[in-house]
Amino acid sequence: MNKPSLCIVSPALADANNGNWQTAQRWGHMLSGQFQTRISAAWPDGQDADVMLALHARRSAPSIAAWAQAHPTRHLVLALTGTDLYHDIHHDADAQRSLQLAHALIVLQDQGIAELPQALQSKAHVIYQSSTALPSVSKTNSHLRVLMVGHLRDEKCPQLLWQTTQALSADVGIYIDHIGKALDAALAQQAQHVANQYPNYKWLGEQPHAHTRRSIQRAHVLVHPSRLEGGAHVIIEAALSGTPVLASRVSGNVGMLGADYAGYFEVGNATQLADLLRQCHRTQTQPDGLLAQLTQACTSRAPLFQPEREQASLCALLNSLTHAHTQQL
Repeated sequence: MNKPSLCIVSPALADANNGNWQTAQRWGHMLSGQFQTRISAAWPDGQDADVMLALHARRSAPSIAAWAQAHPTRHLVLALTGTDLYHDIHHDADAQRSLQLAHALIVLQDQGIAELPQALQSKAHVIYQSSTALPSVSKTNSHLRVLMVGHLRDEKCPQLLWQTTQALSADVGIYIDHIGKALDAALAQQAQHVANQYPNYKWLGEQPHAHTRRSIQRAHVLVHPSRLEGGAHVIIEAALSGTPVLASRVSGNVGMLGADYAGYFEVGNATQLADLLRQCHRTQTQPDGLLAQLTQACTSRAPLFQPEREQASLCALLNSLTHAHTQQL
């Protein structure tokens, strides 16, 4: 029996190698047991399909509209990114129309549903992304190794890391590494200036993914200061490596780490982040200190980010749509 065909629409393809592409590729692999899967930048793409799964409400809007017009009864699933949830669907008519046309909506963390219009929340499903687990490794108590993984663009708020570096410049034993591609020339210039001025900060630029995963695994704490976030994959990689996280208190981070997590700072607040890092450093040998508490909390969230769970959630969603459609016939 032939498997039904699935077209995954991702505005970013392999050459971009960004979060959208990584998600599309992973989902295509996970669903390949049930579907003949392919990834396209847009639809129509010269081939038909039984189901469409589109990433990004605004950027995929032309494909979503074309699909809905050509196949009004075929399944259309829309996965929402951070810019969708926290910007576009509140202001952009194309993104809003995509929400209406989709039969099901995917959000990547449990705070995302609240951003949707109330009338559409019933068709939303939380599916956490996943990664492979790495074993936790023993780490020195002689200093605190801090890591940020985030490209140099305003949404990731690298400025906060630099302000925190300055605030900690007189502290002994707190070292900050920053992995991220120079997507903004002015921010790259600032990063280099801070690295030249403050020896406790190193900007390492873009690194291969395997090297980045090892750096996360070896860090004492990951800092994630985004202004806007849909469901950061780097938080997943930290939780699955035994590395705790200090994160900005934005909906996308709270949806990943939990409402009662002790490692939040307010967006843009370098004083709070510096104080948290000092507390982590001061208590890193204490079994009930902040660093240990955050490590345990991230470990308890790690099962949410298992590949088997993500695959089962995706398959269950698509099966439920198929079952509902069969009952209607």
